[in-house]
Amino acid sequence: MVFTETFTTFYTKVKESLADGTFAKLTFAKTIGNTDLMNIYIRPVVEDGVLQLELKFKFQQEEIVEFYSIDAAFDRLLPFINNPFSSVILFTTEFDLVYKLNKKKAVSITNQEPTFGNASPVILEYLASKK
Repeated sequence: MVFTETFTTFYTKVKESLADGTFAKLTFAKTIGNTDLMNIYIRPVVEDGVLQLELKFKFQQEEIVEFYSIDAAFDRLLPFINNPFSSVILFTTEFDLVYKLNKKKAVSITNQEPTFGNASPVILEYLASKK
């Protein structure tokens, strides 16, 4: 089952939070079953003046880091929905947005109170440099 449509809706909010300076972090969590890949942590980085995303794949025994443009990161992350992750959380300074699959593979996207009071310093510095 491909979750392109629902994850596109969710990822639009990720891109908006990066653009408006409210992005704190993005985390793939809650694996389905026993899996070697435990989490994916996504944070912004600036390379040669270009905003990109660092994807840190946390395995039980190692970590692998990859870098992608904001749009290319979507394609890299999409296959991990339901394989093995059932939850993705966007943390912003305005709200936490939770993308969750239930046991029947139905998707829900819900807003919660923000966990973080400050946006990623990388985002704030990047946006300040563009003014």
